[in-house]
Amino acid sequence: MSTGKDTVVPSGTTGGPGASLPPVPPDRVPDATRDSTSKNYSEYGVAVLLLALGVWAITDAMSLTDLASSKGPVGAKTVPMLVGGLLVLMAILLAVDIARGGRGEQEGGEDVDLSHGSDWRTIGLLAGAFVANALLIERIGWPLSGAILFFGTTYALGSRHYVRNAIISLVMSVGSWYLFYAGLGIKLPVGLLKGIL
Repeated sequence: MSTGKDTVVPSGTTGGPGASLPPVPPDRVPDATRDSTSKNYSEYGVAVLLLALGVWAITDAMSLTDLASSKGPVGAKTVPMLVGGLLVLMAILLAVDIARGGRGEQEGGEDVDLSHGSDWRTIGLLAGAFVANALLIERIGWPLSGAILFFGTTYALGSRHYVRNAIISLVMSVGSWYLFYAGLGIKLPVGLLKGIL
């Protein structure tokens, strides 16, 4: 039903239901096929990477020799062979899922302010803690250098409970030394605490 008034259409907009849209430049047309294909290639690439890591782990594990002193069914080859087998299995399952149309979901956005740069102070403190551990482990032993590493990490990440962090760091480093020494038979340097531990 006409009202007798002409409708004014601003330039650059469509004139109504019957009007045709202006042509979209070819470089702005989304290529869904290209996006889907590139995504498939990237997901198959992850499967190939998992397969390669699994085969490498199994091959490397085959060259290990069990110690004569080791007892029980779990030897030097057991864990790497298990990990390699699981990696190969995951690669196969991922490839089958992609072939059947499965797609990875995009990661949800994190609450990160991208306008701020990297926190170089924290990165520097963390790097310093690791370097200090590497330089001191042979001189003072893992129980103390590990405690420095753990304490330095908590300090770099913002914790200021010095006494509590020092106690926890020392307990963790001594506990991990005992775990490696008694549980796995790996003798980490004991350093200054030799004769005490």
